[in-house]
Amino acid sequence: MAQNLKKTNPVTREQRLEAYQPLSGMVLPRFAGISTFMRLPHLSPTQAPGEIDIAILGIPFDGATTNRPGARLGPRQVREASSLMRQVNYGTLVGPYDLCACADVGDVPINPIDVVDTIRRIEAEISYLHQGGVTPLSIGGDHIISYPILRALASKGPLGMIHIDAHSDTGDTFFGGQKLTHGTPFRRAIEDGVLDPKRTVQIGIRGTMYSADERQWALDQGIRIIDMEEVVEKGIPYAITEARRVVGMEPAYFTFDIDSIDPAFAPGTGTPEIGGFTSREALQLVRGFRHLNLIGADMVEVSPPLDQSGNTALVGASIAFELLCLLAEARSERIGKDAQLSVV
Repeated sequence: MAQNLKKTNPVTREQRLEAYQPLSGMVLPRFAGISTFMRLPHLSPTQAPGEIDIAILGIPFDGATTNRPGARLGPRQVREASSLMRQVNYGTLVGPYDLCACADVGDVPINPIDVVDTIRRIEAEISYLHQGGVTPLSIGGDHIISYPILRALASKGPLGMIHIDAHSDTGDTFFGGQKLTHGTPFRRAIEDGVLDPKRTVQIGIRGTMYSADERQWALDQGIRIIDMEEVVEKGIPYAITEARRVVGMEPAYFTFDIDSIDPAFAPGTGTPEIGGFTSREALQLVRGFRHLNLIGADMVEVSPPLDQSGNTALVGASIAFELLCLLAEARSERIGKDAQLSVV
């Protein structure tokens, strides 16, 4: 237990991997100990560059939510639920902690009553991690958090994106001109030039809309929408193949909204839509995106007050572990390619 909680200063990659391992349930039962994402060591964000490869961080903000709140409490309950995650992915056999040094770097110090200030704070912290060579896996919070993350990560040009959601989140304004809501992040990101719409794919979109413009604007920009009807008709393997074609092998981001999953499996979210993915289908879908050039990811919109069973947080923690596996594998493969290039 002690080796997982003390601060270390490893000098080799092997030592870093050994230092940043989850606390095993065989050492301390999973119901015991201080709660961190995946039972990983806790590290200050300022200590992360040069020390770890992947930072898991909470962004407890729902001030851009337009209807049912509660996602600000998501990171805390997902941390708790993530104690049920073990070390190796059963479906892919990926062991993320054997590939990358990972740690929980706490929560971004958001401003719960100021959206603009919170966006600045998120962008600043993600920028610091990114510039220090650390890959971020963020746990929200409502979906506005993806906007400043994309701004922070797109320092070398606009990113592609895999977006799994019930909603396109490409609306324009809400309530008389408000442009920064959980329904607008990707329109803002495209307008800012940090998200490449022609390398963006949205999977599982369904439900009602305030306006047809939400969908039409996205299509006009070149976003590939694989709505739920198309997924049902052609199948998840088709959706995976099509999404991989769109995103390609250039740097890309992965965002997963928990409301993409049917409320029968994940009711604790602010904007549930019936007819969504089962939790099993969600695992199959996410696992289909191995070996892409992913440089960051998030899982958003878990609202604990709307699900007293805690099952939504468990689903969210499970998806977060799947995303961690994707990021660890992608980062490890980049390191391998860089090493080969340096030899040549």
